Amino acid sequence: MMVHGTSGFRGTRAGVTAGSSPRNKPDPLVGESLPRIRVPYWCAKGHETRLVFIKLPEDQIPYRWDCPKCGLIAVREQGEATMERADEEVVKSHLDYVKERRSSQDAEMVLAGALKRLRARRILTDELLGDP
Repeated sequence: MMVHGTSGFRGTRAGVTAGSSPRNKPDPLVGESLPRIRVPYWCAKGHETRLVFIKLPEDQIPYRWDCPKCGLIAVREQGEATMERADEEVVKSHLDYVKERRSSQDAEMVLAGALKRLRARRILTDELLGDP
């Protein structure tokens, strides 16, 4: 039986280019990275988002991007974005989708059932809810 001092698993460091050779055997022809550019976007609320794209012709880089902070449309020219969104682009929350599927009476029944189960397991007491 042979025992080795290493685990047998070999990993690569973060950021290694796909197809690159091991660190101790440089190969200038393999794993060449593509040139990249950083593109800023601004929404109407002034949030700036910087994205990294592969260097492409100007017409192939998106002019609009959704702002990750507020959901408004961000554009590449600062001060050009508007506060309005098209109707089909309205961002819905999880609660909005639930309200589409259930009525308020359904919600009351689901809530009452959940509270009853929690009280039965003694996880939720009436004192925590403020009920007498």
